[in-house]
Amino acid sequence: MNKVFKALSNKTRRKILDMLRERDMTAGEIAENFKMKKPSISHHLNILKNADLVSEEKRGQYVIYSINTTVFQDVISWFMKFKGVDGDD
Repeated sequence: MNKVFKALSNKTRRKILDMLRERDMTAGEIAENFKMKKPSISHHLNILKNADLVSEEKRGQYVIYSINTTVFQDVISWFMKFKGVDGDD
C-alpha cells in the first residue's frame, strides 16, 4: 500500500489518473497535456504501474494505459476499515 500512497502524493500522477479515468490513452497523448519531456511522463507512468494504479497493453506500435480501479477499491476498503466502517455489512 506504501507504493500506492507514494504514487498518489504527486500532483502530476494524480492528473494522469484523472485523465485515464476519462479514457485509455497512449503515453504520447498523456504527454500532450503537460509541459514536460516525455521521459518525465514515462517516469510518472512507471511509478503508477509499479503501484498497480495503471496497466498497460501493447496494441500494434502503441502502448495503451488504463486505470486499474481494483487498487482504488482496495484503498477505499482499507480507509473504511481504518475509520471503523466495515463495508462487508
